[in-house]
Amino acid sequence: MAMQWTLMALCLLLKTGHSENPQWFKNISTNLFRSPGDILLGGLFPINQLTSNLSQRITRKGIMMKYTVDEINATPDLLPDVTLGFESHDCCRQPAVIMKPTLRFLTTGSSDELEVKCNYTEYMTHVTAVIGPCNSEIAAVIGKLLGFFLMPQVSYRATSDEFSDKLQYPSFVRTVPSDRWQAAAMVQLLNRFGWNWVAVIGSDDEYGKQGKQQVSSLASDANICVAYEGLIPIYGDPVPMIREILDRIKETKVGVVVLFSVSQATTAFFKEVIRVNMTAVWVASTAWALHSGLITLPGIETIGTVLAFADMTQPVSLLSPYVQELFAKLEKERLQQGTPQPSSSSTSPLDNPCPDCWNLSSLNASIVDTELVQRTAFSVYAAIYSVAHALHDTLGCSANKCSRHPRSNRIYPWQVLPKLQKVSLTLNGAHIEFDGQGNPSIGYDLVVWIFQNNTVTFRDIGTFIRNITINMQSIPWHTGNSVVPTSTCSSDCQAGQVRIVKGFHSCCFDCIDCKEGTYQNKTDDVQCTPCPSGQWSTLCSTSCTLPTYTYLTWKSYESVGLALAGALLLACQAWVGFVLFKHRGTALVSAAGGPLSGLSLISLMGSCVSLVLFIGRPDDTVCRLQQPLNAVFPTVTLSTILAISLQIVCVTEFPERAPTHLENLRGPGKWVVVLACCGLQMGLCGWFMKEGPSLTRYVASLEVNFLTRFLSCPVEPVLNFGLMLGFNGLLSLISFMCTFMAMKPVKQYNLARDITISSLAYCVTWVIFIPIYAGLSDKDKSIAQIVVTLLSNITLVGAYYGPKCYLLVKHPDLNTPDYFRTFLEGAPPIPPEETQDK
Repeated sequence: MAMQWTLMALCLLLKTGHSENPQWFKNISTNLFRSPGDILLGGLFPINQLTSNLSQRITRKGIMMKYTVDEINATPDLLPDVTLGFESHDCCRQPAVIMKPTLRFLTTGSSDELEVKCNYTEYMTHVTAVIGPCNSEIAAVIGKLLGFFLMPQVSYRATSDEFSDKLQYPSFVRTVPSDRWQAAAMVQLLNRFGWNWVAVIGSDDEYGKQGKQQVSSLASDANICVAYEGLIPIYGDPVPMIREILDRIKETKVGVVVLFSVSQATTAFFKEVIRVNMTAVWVASTAWALHSGLITLPGIETIGTVLAFADMTQPVSLLSPYVQELFAKLEKERLQQGTPQPSSSSTSPLDNPCPDCWNLSSLNASIVDTELVQRTAFSVYAAIYSVAHALHDTLGCSANKCSRHPRSNRIYPWQVLPKLQKVSLTLNGAHIEFDGQGNPSIGYDLVVWIFQNNTVTFRDIGTFIRNITINMQSIPWHTGNSVVPTSTCSSDCQAGQVRIVKGFHSCCFDCIDCKEGTYQNKTDDVQCTPCPSGQWSTLCSTSCTLPTYTYLTWKSYESVGLALAGALLLACQAWVGFVLFKHRGTALVSAAGGPLSGLSLISLMGSCVSLVLFIGRPDDTVCRLQQPLNAVFPTVTLSTILAISLQIVCVTEFPERAPTHLENLRGPGKWVVVLACCGLQMGLCGWFMKEGPSLTRYVASLEVNFLTRFLSCPVEPVLNFGLMLGFNGLLSLISFMCTFMAMKPVKQYNLARDITISSLAYCVTWVIFIPIYAGLSDKDKSIAQIVVTLLSNITLVGAYYGPKCYLLVKHPDLNTPDYFRTFLEGAPPIPPEETQDK
C-alpha cells in the first residue's frame, strides 16, 4: 500500500512540477454541496443513509461532483474565463422527495419562483443541466418534467431501457449502459458456459422487474430455459418471500441464478442464502455487483461463485488526494471556528443536505478508496465532463477564450442539449459518445468474487461491448472439484438423436434415436429429418449418403472357389470329350448318340463357361445374356438326351416297329427334336429379355432403403424366369419317364440306366434349388445359382458320361456292336425268362 501511495505521489509531483498535489487544490472550498459559478449544474445524489456511522454515509458521489467541477475550473482550455458552479441535493432514494430540488432547478434565475408560460424558449432556469438522479425509479419521476424544459439530464446510474425512448425522455442521456445491454451480456454469459436451466430473480421495483423481464425474454430467444422467476420485496419484510424463492430454486434443481436486484434486497436475500447454506453460481447485476455491504456479510464466502457485471470504468487518480486535502481543510476550519455542529432543525435540507458532514475529517478520507467508489466514480466524472464539453461547443470556446459568455449572453438549456447529444471525447483513456437514444459507448467489466482470508476482492475476467469476451482460465470455481459447474435440465443428446420435449420447458427433453432413413439435421431438432430421395442413413445418423453397390469380385473367396470348381469341371468335361473323340465311330459312341453326344458335351462346357457372367461388375449387356445362356446351354444337352430317350422308348416299347422308325429317329428325327426344344427355349429366353428391365432402369427404380446392396442382375419377370428353368426340368422329367421303366437288355450295355439316373439327378437338383433360392439374399442367390448349375452339370457328366468313359477306359473289350446290339440295330431286348429257357 505504501508503495502505491509513493508511486501516486511521484506521478502527481511530475504532473504539477513543484508539489505533491496540483496547485488548484489550495483553492478548493469546504462547501461540499454548492459552489457559485457563471453556469450552474444541478446534482441529485443519495447523500444520506440511515446509519449513525458518518464514514458509511453515501457522500461520495456528491464529493465526486465537487471534485469534477473544481478540476474543470482548474483546466483553463476547456471553459476559459467561464466558471462552472453546482448545487447538489439529496434524492433520499424517494420519488416524493426528489420533486422539491428538481423544481428548485427549474425556478427562474436566483429566485424561488417557477413561472407558468406558454413558451419557455427564453425562460432562464436556475441550472443549465442536471446530473443524476441515483436510480431508474426516481429518474422516471423527473425525466419527463426536465424533458418538457429540454434541460439536459445526464444520469450516472439510471439504467432502465425505457429512457432510450426519446419521445418520452427527449433530454435524457447517461454515462452507464442500458439494462437491455446488461441483460444481453448476462444471456451471452449463460450461453458461453452452456447453462440453459436457470432461475431469474429481481427486486420488486422498476429496476428489478424490468431487468428480470428482459433477461427472461432474451434467454428464451437464446434457447435458455428459465426454470423459475421471483421478486424480492423491498418495501416490506422480504424474508418470507425470500425463503419461498430459495425453496423453489431447490425444487427446480438449478445451479445458476441471475440476480437482477438493488443492493438492499440482495443483502436480505444473501442473508437467507447463508443461513440455509445454499451454494450456486450467482450472476450479479451492476446494482449489487461491488456493494460493500454485501461483501462484508458474515459467511458470504460460502455462497459459491459470483460472476458480476460492473460498469466499465477508468480510475480517477487525483480523487483520493483531493478528498484527503478537502477533509483536512474542513477539519482545520472547524477547529479554527470552534463552532458546534449546525442544527439540522434550523437549516433547510435544500441548503445543507448533510449537516453531519461538518464533522468530517482526514480520518474519513478512506471512504473514496473502496472498490465500489473507484469503479462508480467515473460515471459521475464522465457525466459532468460531457456537459462541460457540450458547454464548450455551445459557447464557441477555443483553448483561450469563448465567443459567448454567460455574463453577457443568456445560455438556455435547450441550446446545450443538441451539443450534449453529439459529444465525443476521450476521458482518462476511455472514449465517450452517445447514440441516438442517449446511451453511451461504454460496456461492462465482468468480474469474479475472490474469497480469501474472510475478505472479498474482485478480479477482472472479461468485458462486454456488444459481445462478451471471457478469460476462462482466470475463474476460480467454488465447486468441489474446481471445475465449471453445469446447470441443465437434461443432458445433451448424442449425435444422431433428437429432443422430445417433456413438460413446458424446451430444455427438458428425452433423447430419441433417429431411425434408419432419417437423420439429425441440427443439434436442436425435435424430430428426425427424412433422407432425400436416393439417399439413406443408418441408425443415429447426422447425414444421409448415396448407396454403394457390391458384387462378386474376382478377388473374393467365393469367386475364387467357384471359379476353381468350374475350371475343374471344365477340365473333366474336356477329358470326357477327348475320350469320346478318341473312340469316335465305335459302337459305344454310336449308341450314345454319336455327334449328338459331342454336341451335348460342348453345351455342358458352354454352360460352365457362361457362369463367368455372374462374377464381376454387371452391366446391361451382361444382364441381358446371363440368365438366357444359363438356360439355353442345358437345353441343348437335355434335348439330345431326350432324343436318345425317344430312341430307347421306340426300341423297348415298340419293338415290332423299331426297325422301321429307328432309322428316322437316329437320322433327321433327332435333330428335329433338338432344334425344336432349343427353338422353344430360345423363344422363352427372348420373351424374358423383352419383358425384363435393363440393369440401369432397374437400379433407377429401386427404392433406396439401404446403404450397401449387392448388385445382381434383375431376375424379372419371375414367371418368365420360372418358365425357362421349368422347360429344362420338363425335358429332364420326360427323359426320366421314357427310360426308368425300360427293359434292361441281357448281357448288353444299359443305356437307359444312364439317362434315368442323370435326368433324375438333374431334376432333383433344380427342384431343391427353387425353395432355397426364394429365401436367399441377392448375393446368395447368385452364388446358389452358380453352385446348382455346377452340380447339375456334374450330375449329367457323372451319371451320363461317367459309365461310358469307365467302360472305354477300363473295359475296351466290351466296346463291340454285339454289346450295343439293341440300341444299334433296334432289336428288342430278350426278356430274362427267355434267356434262361435257352
